[in-house]
Amino acid sequence: MTAENDVLDTAETWRDAGHKVALASVVSTWGSSPRPSGSQLAVNDTGAFVGSVSGGCIEGAVIAEAMDIMQGAPPKLLEFGVSNEMAWEVGLACGGSIAVFVEALND
Repeated sequence: MTAENDVLDTAETWRDAGHKVALASVVSTWGSSPRPSGSQLAVNDTGAFVGSVSGGCIEGAVIAEAMDIMQGAPPKLLEFGVSNEMAWEVGLACGGSIAVFVEALND
């Protein structure tokens, strides 16, 4: 089983158990990025999550947006970019940018 399948299987299990679930997917990267396009992170309404879209501060920001989206906010494309000097602070090893789409998984 791939990591992506594990994320989707866990998201399905959470939904089947009655939880709200949001899915974040890396849709593009430029320069350095710890996770490639297609990487996913699922979050449920209790704050549990599985998978990874980046790490560092970016992942925390994505989880916070996912919580809002599960409560009714519209889907959102999040874009993060940093200089080489700020890269380690936010979890992008050598600078670069990443775009992550976050959506609720509805029935």
